[in-house]
Amino acid sequence: MSDQELFQKALLMVPQKGLPGRLVPKVAFMFLTKGPLPLTLLWEKFFKGHEGFYSIYVHSHPSFNDSDPEDSIFYGRRIPSQPVYWGTSTMIDAERRLLANALLDVSNQRFVLLSESCIPLFNFKIVYKHLIDSNLSFLGSFDDPRKPGRGRYSPQMWPTINITDWRKGSQWFEVHRDLAKNIVSDNKYYLIFEKHCLMPCYIDEHYIPTLVNMLYSELNSNRSLTWVDWSRGGPHPGQFGWSAITDEFLNQIRFGSTCLYNGNTTSTCFLFARKFLPSALEPLLRVAPLLLAIEP
Repeated sequence: MSDQELFQKALLMVPQKGLPGRLVPKVAFMFLTKGPLPLTLLWEKFFKGHEGFYSIYVHSHPSFNDSDPEDSIFYGRRIPSQPVYWGTSTMIDAERRLLANALLDVSNQRFVLLSESCIPLFNFKIVYKHLIDSNLSFLGSFDDPRKPGRGRYSPQMWPTINITDWRKGSQWFEVHRDLAKNIVSDNKYYLIFEKHCLMPCYIDEHYIPTLVNMLYSELNSNRSLTWVDWSRGGPHPGQFGWSAITDEFLNQIRFGSTCLYNGNTTSTCFLFARKFLPSALEPLLRVAPLLLAIEP
C-alpha cells in the first residue's frame, strides 16, 4: 500500500453509528526509531497493567531485522516503513505514516510521537489523564527571528506561505485526533515544503509548526510535552547517560517549570524527556518504582 492509499484509508475511518459512547479512548504511542529500542524495559514497566488504554506503533529502518520477544509489548508493533534521513522530508513522511496507521484505530484519540531515546516522566495513569483531559494539542510552534528560524524561510514559498506565517518547533508532539487527521490530509503545504525547505532548512522543525500556526492555531498550546535540553548549543540536544540519572535531575525536569493547562497554571509541563542513552537504563529502572510510581 502506498502512503497516499494509506492516508486516504486513515481519513475515512470514523466510529460506527452508536459506537462512540462505548469507546474507551486510547493514546497512540508512536516510536520513530533507527533500529532497536534500548529503553524497552522501562517502557514495558510504564505500560504494564494498562492494556486497552494505549496503542503502540513503531517505525524503524526497513533494513532493521531484529525481532522483539513474543511476550514484549513491542512485539508485532512495527508498521511498513521507508528509510528516514535526518533533516529531510523523509522524516515528515515517517511521522505522517505513523499518524495514518494510528488513525486506522478509531479508539485512538491522542497521538504521541517519541524516539528511541525518550523516557516517561510520570506513570501511565498520570500521562493518560493529562493527555485525554486536555482541551488542546501540544506541539511546539514559535516565531524565531534569528537565522535558524526566519533565516530558513524561502521567498519561493510566497504567496502561499508568508514569512510572517513561518514557525519553528520541536518535532516531538502530542496531538488530538482532529489535528492528526489534518496533518495527514495536507498536500498543499507539504509539497511546498518538500520543494523549498531544503538544508539548512530542516523540514521536521518547520513544516508541522507552520501548518498548525496557519490553519489550526486554536487547537494548539504552542508547546511540546517532551523535554529536551538545548542549553549546550549546537545542532543536537544534550544527551544523558548513567551518571546523569538522579532523583534531583529528574524532578527538576518534572516540576521545574510552570505553564498553562486547560487555563490553569501547573508545574506539570513535561510528560516525556529525551535524549537518554542506553547506559541510562539501569539507573532509570532503579529509581522508577519511587520516582515514577511504577511497579518494580
